[in-house]
Amino acid sequence: MTRQRLFELIQSRASYLCIGLDTDAEKIPAFLRDQFPDPLWEFNRRIIDATRPYCVAYKPNLAFTRRWARQAGSYWKNSPLHRSGSFYYRGCQTRRCWQHVAALCQSVFRTASCDAVTVAPYMGQDSVTPFLGFPGKWVILLALTSNPGSADFQFAQQPEGIPLYRKVARQAMQWAGPDELMFVVGATHPEDLRQLRQEAPDYFFLVPGVGAQGGDLNAISQAGLHAGGGLLVNASRSILYASSGPDFAEAAAAEAQALQLEMQQILEGKGGGEVAK
Repeated sequence: MTRQRLFELIQSRASYLCIGLDTDAEKIPAFLRDQFPDPLWEFNRRIIDATRPYCVAYKPNLAFTRRWARQAGSYWKNSPLHRSGSFYYRGCQTRRCWQHVAALCQSVFRTASCDAVTVAPYMGQDSVTPFLGFPGKWVILLALTSNPGSADFQFAQQPEGIPLYRKVARQAMQWAGPDELMFVVGATHPEDLRQLRQEAPDYFFLVPGVGAQGGDLNAISQAGLHAGGGLLVNASRSILYASSGPDFAEAAAAEAQALQLEMQQILEGKGGGEVAK
């Protein structure tokens, strides 16, 4: 999944929606737990099949997957993500000592065949760069998150006169270019997203926080979208749990389509017919 391919996918589907598969087994419809040996897999399969036309990326969260998938290896090998034709990445973060990162790379990029992995930068360069250099694979680096606790550290002023999240982004851009590095920038911080876009004009931003967390799609699109793309906007709970009944997949598709149609209008206003280089 190269940057050019991602631009083309955004244009062909008129969408820059990423669906987070933060699938909580306690919240999925009860009949799935009663009728299927692996209800989480079945839930995700139906969600993906129903929403595929409206999004360009999926983010399966291993923290939820591990609890219910009978065999983690089997889940990834047989995942419906492999036939979705979309960008997808593993929603985990490096929390272990850097000596183990090489093994994690093998798991994420080769065994699971993910396109990208979320990485926390606060252990430094040697916990990030082992994930770089895989053709067509991406590191999505936590820069400015959407949760309220982001204010605890990420806005701490640095001697350079900038907040910590911008220092992190500046440093990371010395490690990798926009063909293999993205940044997480929360939808709850549209003005900060705008400032970071000025510093990183060619990098993709993965933007969580639209939907249940209250991020405004139009505000973040105006702040960070450029012709052809540049954003992957993540929505999870508002799509996954749009219905708790047998029609959950259809309800999820309706929610995803509503976001896609809004994105289509924004892309047309941004001149999305022209692929950004």
